[in-house]
Amino acid sequence: MKAVIFDVDGTLVDSVDLHAKSWQETFEHFGHSFRFDEIRSQIGKGGDQLMPVFLSEEEVHSKGEEIEKYRAELFKKKFLHLVKPFPQVRALFEKILHDDWKIALASSAKGDELETYKKISQISDLLDTETSSDDADRSKPHPDIFQAAIKRLGQISPQDCVVIGDSPYDAEAASKAGIRSVAFLCGGFPEEQLQKAGFEQLYRDAADLLRNYERSLLNQERPHKL
Repeated sequence: MKAVIFDVDGTLVDSVDLHAKSWQETFEHFGHSFRFDEIRSQIGKGGDQLMPVFLSEEEVHSKGEEIEKYRAELFKKKFLHLVKPFPQVRALFEKILHDDWKIALASSAKGDELETYKKISQISDLLDTETSSDDADRSKPHPDIFQAAIKRLGQISPQDCVVIGDSPYDAEAASKAGIRSVAFLCGGFPEEQLQKAGFEQLYRDAADLLRNYERSLLNQERPHKL
C-alpha cells in the first residue's frame, strides 16, 4: 500500500488570503498592526507557530488561547462562507484512487473547518483518513500532523507516502517526517521558495497535476497491483 497525504488550505481550497485577513483583523483587535503580506507569508502554520512570529513570548503565553479563539470564531463568521474549491480536485482524487493509492488529509485547520472544506471540495467519500490541528501537539512546519496521518493509515511507511501541499511549511514538515513532497502553486507562495523548501515537483493546481499525471511523481511511484 502507498498513500498520498494532502494539505488542504491553499492546496484544495482557495483560503490563504481569507486566513491572512482573519489574522490581520484579529491582531488589530488585540492592538497590533501588521502588513497583510507579512501575515500571508506565514499561512500554512497553525496559530501555535504563527503567533510567535508576530507577538512576544509573554503575550503568546498570556493571551495566546484567547487570540486563537477570537481568530477561529471570526474566520467562521466572516470568511468561511467565501472559501471556494480549486478546480478538478474531485477528479484528481478519483484518478489517484483508481491507481490504488490511499488518500489522507493532513491540515492545520480545526476539525469543524476541515469538515466544511471536504464538503466544498466534494471529496468526503474519497478519503481513507484525515487529521487536523486537533490531532497534533504542534502544527507545521513540525511533522506531527503528517506522522499522525501515517499512523492512522496503518501499515504504510513514510517512504511509501507523498505529501501534496502549497506552502514551504508543508515541505519542511514532510521532510522531517521522511516523506517526499509535491507542490501546488495555487496557494500563492513563490516558486523559488517552494523549490528551496524541498518540493520535488511543482504544479499550478489539482487540474494541472491531473493534466500532467503521467509525468508526475504519483504515476512514477504508483502502487503495483497484485
